[in-house]
Amino acid sequence: MQQNIYLLGAPGAGKGTQAELLAKKLGIPQLSTGEMLRSARLEGSELGKRVAAIMDAGKLVSDDVVIALVEQRLCRPDHQNGVILDGFPRTIPQAEALDALFARAGRSALKVIAIDVPADEIRRRLSGRRWCTTCKKTYHITDNPPPDGPSCEGIGTCRLEVRSDDKPEAVEKRLQTYEEQTSPLLAYYRGKGAFYSVNGTGKISDIFSAVMSCLSA
Repeated sequence: MQQNIYLLGAPGAGKGTQAELLAKKLGIPQLSTGEMLRSARLEGSELGKRVAAIMDAGKLVSDDVVIALVEQRLCRPDHQNGVILDGFPRTIPQAEALDALFARAGRSALKVIAIDVPADEIRRRLSGRRWCTTCKKTYHITDNPPPDGPSCEGIGTCRLEVRSDDKPEAVEKRLQTYEEQTSPLLAYYRGKGAFYSVNGTGKISDIFSAVMSCLSA
């Protein structure tokens, strides 16, 4: 049976972590818009060239281009048993376009799982997050501390930094954008049925167990 899953939540809620765990458990691909845009650019297709031109100009990739990329991905053989959406859709118009795409493709409706984390906890998580500029591994100064010393696991050239979008002013802007543009999706998907909400605080394994319970409901 095809399983199409959308993890919904604020930045820092743990969507990416849970999506990775789900992908391994269920054997279906995780589809994140950031990875999709980077891949399209590297592939050099006509659509990829459009993406590269938009990104090089410092502009946001439009909804119609992102939907076209999603449609392209959903045609792949390894996406036929389902997909895990992480970070998309972000707005109601995007959700409506995605619904239309799923209907055209004859795919099963999305199961939407909202990961609920209080704003103060989001701020704590993002302010403590560090990433390695070489390995791209992510740590947290208290929840998942990096190894002792200046280097990341086994590579002496690593340097841990605060990502620009994790700085306090950027975090506040991201939270505001989420509240204004993305949080209305909670009501949108509640009205459609297969909608679940889990507590996103606590151990990653406990949150994953709660997510898995939603899928078997």
